[in-house]
Amino acid sequence: MKINLTFLYIFYFSFNCLSNQATAQTLDSSNLPIIILDTYGQTISDDPRITIFMGIIDNGPGNINHVTDPYTDYNGEVTIEIRGSTSQQYPKKSYAFTPVDSIGNKINAEILGMPSENDWILYAPYPDKSLIRNTLTYYFANKMGYYSSRTKHVEIVRNGLYRGIYELQEKVKNDNDRVDISKITPSDTSGDNLTGGYIIKIDKTTGSGADTFVSSYDSEVFFQFHDPEDYELLPIQKDYITNYVDSFETALLSPLFADPDSGFRKFADENSFINFFLLQEFGHTIDGYRSSCFMYKDKDSKGGKLTMGPMWDFNLSYGNADYCQAFDTIGWQYEFNTVCQGYFPHVPFWWSKLLEDTTYQNSVQCRWKQLRESYLHSDSINNWIDSIANYLDESQQRNFIKWPILGIYVNWNYYIGLTYQDEVDYLKMWLEKRSKWLDNNLPGNCIPVISNTENLMPLSFYVSPNPTNGNFYIGFNSLIRNGVVEVTNSLGQKLYSDKINNQRSIELNIVGIASGIYFVKVFDGENQFSKKIIIQNK
Repeated sequence: MKINLTFLYIFYFSFNCLSNQATAQTLDSSNLPIIILDTYGQTISDDPRITIFMGIIDNGPGNINHVTDPYTDYNGEVTIEIRGSTSQQYPKKSYAFTPVDSIGNKINAEILGMPSENDWILYAPYPDKSLIRNTLTYYFANKMGYYSSRTKHVEIVRNGLYRGIYELQEKVKNDNDRVDISKITPSDTSGDNLTGGYIIKIDKTTGSGADTFVSSYDSEVFFQFHDPEDYELLPIQKDYITNYVDSFETALLSPLFADPDSGFRKFADENSFINFFLLQEFGHTIDGYRSSCFMYKDKDSKGGKLTMGPMWDFNLSYGNADYCQAFDTIGWQYEFNTVCQGYFPHVPFWWSKLLEDTTYQNSVQCRWKQLRESYLHSDSINNWIDSIANYLDESQQRNFIKWPILGIYVNWNYYIGLTYQDEVDYLKMWLEKRSKWLDNNLPGNCIPVISNTENLMPLSFYVSPNPTNGNFYIGFNSLIRNGVVEVTNSLGQKLYSDKINNQRSIELNIVGIASGIYFVKVFDGENQFSKKIIIQNK
């Protein structure tokens, strides 16, 4: 049995020196879930995928996991390959994997409590020595009411050798529990069916090997068909989404670009652009706007405008890049083309043009103030970082014995801490300074009253994840003042109740209640709104 072999493998290989970049380290137990990989003697490469064994040990929160424990989560084969572009330069590789059945067909699997799917990523935090920059960003995005990849820190043993801390992540994908939009099929060639179900991204063309299209206004802005991929789309479907993006850019450059009916708002979900802008600027992300920049469009019948997100790839953000002034806590990332002339791909002109609209400016300022009063408050940020760093404290020591890079420059570090705590403290310090700079320099004026538009806007809200283990977020389409949120069972019995005051999102934790169907109810003072939520416990 593989379970019995795993522990023997670790001690058999533990005396080997791998290289001056990786030091032998063993794993006996961890407070993190443990993933065991057996490649059957094969080498994992960028392409093609190979079939290997994967077993996951997760005895639950607060419990210790041992490499000799039975597999409590996934226990079977997966296909796997190395993923990433520039990140492939690092000795600690990231992987993409898909669960498969006994004859090699892909299957959906619920992994570490995340909703069932078949596209997963094992991301290797290497230049990010805090080990949390991506997780931090996805946490912020989810708190803002938008889907972003769920993540779990894990430790990996491959072929008996300890490989360090990884992040299990959901791949950005069209799915009910990920980017929840309509699915487009080969039969969707006209009418409303043609108008939605697209996830595209602005990215480097390196290694894509796929069909792309470029901006009509900047040949150094490259769009890729992400889901469906280019080979899955018909020419008429590619033409539709290409022309839609072109229409958005044309409207944005028109003299009436700020007109609510004929300007950019006709094509773009303004709130998503505001939230995306704030997170990109908060991170001063070196690749921001121009690489791994996702957006999607649903059908017109479902309000299908160009929507920014999900957030992705923040390992070189928050002061962790030493070029093009990305390390600085001042300045604008959307001005990258001017700051860093000669670098490609470009940041689209969208972001500077949007800020020419006073209404948009004011909305940016208001949204930032709301965020700073809640989970982007410095105390909230520091508390979250400290909680995750404390959770990783034991495992990070093994990770940096395996990968002895503390105190050593790794492309493209700006700050080089001697200890893990140094790296965490630097991240907190950088975020504090960046926050204050944005406080003082974001354009616009926020008048703290409810606009007529907001008064007339019907309340709607978003629950994520759903299904859930009981820990989930609720995001609202407008600011809720003096409201109430409740959770009831199918008999109408109240299990949870709390007040909502000046909030656009809240986090609920009702972990421990029985699996089943429940209802989230929101009262805004006059009306009641309800959504079904499914609780799933192991």
